[in-house]
Amino acid sequence: MKIAVACMGTQVSGHFGHCETFTLYDTENGVITGETTLPNPGHRPGFLPNFLADQGAEVIIAGGMGGGAVEIFNERGVEVIVGAQGPAREAVESYLKGELHSTGSICHEHQHADECGHHH
Repeated sequence: MKIAVACMGTQVSGHFGHCETFTLYDTENGVITGETTLPNPGHRPGFLPNFLADQGAEVIIAGGMGGGAVEIFNERGVEVIVGAQGPAREAVESYLKGELHSTGSICHEHQHADECGHHH
């Protein structure tokens, strides 16, 4: 399974679209087996979720995310975990242990705020 994390340096980014890099972790049997860092190719509506899904990401971990991005990830079958913080690698390890859960903190600075209440 491939897990993407929105990062500022080695830390989980507070906002998905404005991160410096995306770190893609390859995992197998609950263990990280590889790591690739991609620079953020640029924030524009609808682009990043499809970009990461095309890279093979099955999970995205970030501090916060707009409702539009969440919807695209959902359409692409990518699990969204928001509300994460701290070192990216630790967030992935917590996820693999079943200890990292999405807090559902969707960013409301966009016009999609009214659509976010039903996401878990």
